Amino acid sequence: MRARGIARTAALAAVGALVLAVSAGAVGPPVATYEVTIENLTKGQPFTPPVVATHRAATDVFDVGSAANQGVKEIAENGNLTPLLAALDADRHVYDVASLTGPVVPSGLPRSGVGPDTVTVTVTGALGANRLSFVSMLICTNDGFTGADSLLLPNRVGETAMAYTNGYDAGTERNTEDLADIVPPCQGLVGVSSGEAGTGTSDPALAEVGVIRHHPGVAGGSDLLPGIHGWDDPVAKITIERVS
Repeated sequence: MRARGIARTAALAAVGALVLAVSAGAVGPPVATYEVTIENLTKGQPFTPPVVATHRAATDVFDVGSAANQGVKEIAENGNLTPLLAALDADRHVYDVASLTGPVVPSGLPRSGVGPDTVTVTVTGALGANRLSFVSMLICTNDGFTGADSLLLPNRVGETAMAYTNGYDAGTERNTEDLADIVPPCQGLVGVSSGEAGTGTSDPALAEVGVIRHHPGVAGGSDLLPGIHGWDDPVAKITIERVS
């Protein structure tokens, strides 16, 4: 038996208060409950709300060196959580899925008050479904994201597992670093604007046919500024605590 908790959000357009959005679809008690805390370690890269899933080893949410699936592509390019949430909900190896609304914003930015730099979601797991993955867009990039794939969940109540995650390039869109090609919330959240509206839709003219790789960071020379939008890895810290 597996439980599915799913939050269906367009996500990037939402810049209101963080609200946990998890709905259970299970019959019977879960085997284990986990609190998952994700901290934004950057100074100028807001994250979209993380999509968090517990699952069996058979599920790979993403693999460095392989092509991004449609769900990861949509998050990395457009901050659109819906395709990945739907794919995880349909995956028989996935036990539980959770997300939030509102961005994860580093302190010190003009819109830091829109969202905290650290968020926590609650998910459940079961015997065999002892892995956890998450994905979140680096908002001020063309197709950058951070995440973890198949972290082992803690075995005992009170135990924690921790990992640091790097910035990845989905390999699906050229890194123009032009704010006209980047999702609109970037400009308002960070306070650097070009006067362009930005876009939450993929542009076929910018498409790449690549693989997920370590993100080279912000080069500069266009609208993104290395001293503001750039980062040093790791970009995020994830802590998983088993609470029951």
